[in-house]
Amino acid sequence: MRHLRALCAIADAGSLHKAARQLGMSQPSLTTQLRRIENALGAELFSRERTGCRPTPLGRSVLSRARPLVSGMAALVTEARAAAGLADGPRLRIGSTASRALVGWLRRLRNRLPGTDISLHMDVSANALLRMLAAGQLDVAFVHEVEGCPLLVPEGLERRVLVEREPQFISMARDHPAACSPVVELADLAEDRWMVDPTVDGEWDGLLRVLGAAGLNPPVLHGDYLTAASLIAVGEAVAPCQPTSGPRDDMAIRPLRDDPLAVRLLLFSRPGAVGAGGRDEVFADLEASYREAALRAVDYRRWLTAHKSPLLHAPAA
Repeated sequence: MRHLRALCAIADAGSLHKAARQLGMSQPSLTTQLRRIENALGAELFSRERTGCRPTPLGRSVLSRARPLVSGMAALVTEARAAAGLADGPRLRIGSTASRALVGWLRRLRNRLPGTDISLHMDVSANALLRMLAAGQLDVAFVHEVEGCPLLVPEGLERRVLVEREPQFISMARDHPAACSPVVELADLAEDRWMVDPTVDGEWDGLLRVLGAAGLNPPVLHGDYLTAASLIAVGEAVAPCQPTSGPRDDMAIRPLRDDPLAVRLLLFSRPGAVGAGGRDEVFADLEASYREAALRAVDYRRWLTAHKSPLLHAPAA
């Protein structure tokens, strides 16, 4: 099963690097594992290309048999754990990509649902979280969808839209020349190195699309956003960031003119995993927590005010 999961992860991610991140292992280890599987079968299952990995005809055949087995095993484990945990009381399993709304959301849920075992699973890949949700490993998933890069949503999941279009701001060194402006032009960043995490679904493609549309072709570095923050602070790079990002003494966060970069914030759930009323309450707590994080971020609050956003006003009780 471990080998079959690895094959499915490589096919879904489209690259060994992304698949290794999703599986929690190093890329060399996954490459070695794939080589062993291919040696055992006597043929290549993936063709290695500059843009990633693509299943060969044999690979597609193997994957068509592997996916039902992996899904069935995941369902079996989930059902067994659920049966074993029935006596332990109610639980809520949350999956999420990174968000500054999470702290407030978990606090509200714990206050609303005393005695409920609430767990959190974080992943950079929204698609991976949706697969876990469909397999019964999560009850709800809070994810973002990069504009122009639709998520691969499994059938049967229920969706609520938290924010239809959240603008992505830019983080840069505090002494960057563009930091003195309240709104930054893309052209002002044409000579900068940009940094993006290619393991975040859609982020690489979304950034290239926006830069290309503006006629820009700056150098783009690949790396996680924790590393990016260190490079940004010393002026080595700029990077897209969530508008709810908190202030730092060594970093400036500014909106882009006309908001070319954006994501959609979505909450998915499995039918029956959370009751109809419970689903509404979970969403309401997320909405309140996001509003709290948004209004705490000074530049985002200014943006919301300028755009007369309904987020400025709490919904009626």
